[in-house]
Amino acid sequence: MVDKGSDSEGKKGRKRRVRKNVGGSPYIGKLPRGCELCLEGAKLVLLVTGLCDSKCYYCPLSEGRKGKDVIYANERRVLRDEELLKEGRISGAEGAGITGGEPFMVFERTLHYVKFLKGEFGAGFHIHLYTTGKMATIERLESLYEAGLDEIRFHPVSRVSLGSLREALEYDWKVGVEVPAIPQGEVKLIEIARYLEEVGVHFFNINEMEISETNFKELEKRGFRLREGAIAAVEGSEEAALKVLEWCRENVRKLSVHYCPTWIKDGVQLRNRLLRRARNVARPYQEVTEEGLLYFGVIETISCRGDSEEERDQLERIVRMLRRSFEVPVEMLRVNPKKVRVETAWYILEEIAPYLKRKGLKCATVEEYPTKDRLQTLYLPL
Repeated sequence: MVDKGSDSEGKKGRKRRVRKNVGGSPYIGKLPRGCELCLEGAKLVLLVTGLCDSKCYYCPLSEGRKGKDVIYANERRVLRDEELLKEGRISGAEGAGITGGEPFMVFERTLHYVKFLKGEFGAGFHIHLYTTGKMATIERLESLYEAGLDEIRFHPVSRVSLGSLREALEYDWKVGVEVPAIPQGEVKLIEIARYLEEVGVHFFNINEMEISETNFKELEKRGFRLREGAIAAVEGSEEAALKVLEWCRENVRKLSVHYCPTWIKDGVQLRNRLLRRARNVARPYQEVTEEGLLYFGVIETISCRGDSEEERDQLERIVRMLRRSFEVPVEMLRVNPKKVRVETAWYILEEIAPYLKRKGLKCATVEEYPTKDRLQTLYLPL
């Protein structure tokens, strides 16, 4: 049963209501604030390191980050605090999710970022953090709490993790557990849920297991495979998660439980985050699509190598010609030296493309991510 009304009081003998959040995934109880902001695309994803000592076989972290001591704010590589600050502002972030790897492996760095982000964006900037808890000493937990961390999420991998989880409950922040749903692993997940209800943990997030370039061999070795029609979801994971959610609906009274499928990541969270960033970075000639991409037109020379002064001069001459012959406003034109092209609005280019092609120029419409790397997803010659 799915209901969008308020949750029941959880009285004995009464089933709790399953509701759906704005992204469409089911939960009971109260959705964590970190999840609410994530679904809105308002969370800055801050990977403080790709290093981790747990080596979970299902870890989906990408090749460029897994096992490497690198820092990324969304898709931007961070080398200085100013770059993190710029990404937070340009993406319209209202909070940050600190992740890894294992953030406690670079604890001083992690603590610095909590203080830095709170100092720059204010106390209302919501920060949550992921950890296995193996390195989460009382002193470290206290330091994070005093720095202003709002929410801590444990991925328990040992008894030490469970000990840290109980210690974290001593502080006035939200404490949760977040794990993947291993196919046919509902018995273990139910045991975890029962324990979390007993000790007073606030929320339990169950993620659909994800296949990636870095974990597919290990998953295949264990007999897991891609669900039919899915891009990254493991077959049987959703079924296990929903069985646990149903059990929790009938048996837990205080613990909030949320099932997060893989499609939420790209179809909701990423899309909304891209939309926020696109609206902040789009130039006058760039149209923001429903998916949060930038759509516009490009004019290129035949060679497009960008390795000659002559070719760069030619791009400038194209701009002058467009302004003089077609009265294209200056704000609707830009020379992009990195990609060796002139950029303009798609609808302007469609009108003048025949003339430009007779001049030996290449014309196309393109779509790009509004991210720092500007990944191109479409190139359509006119």
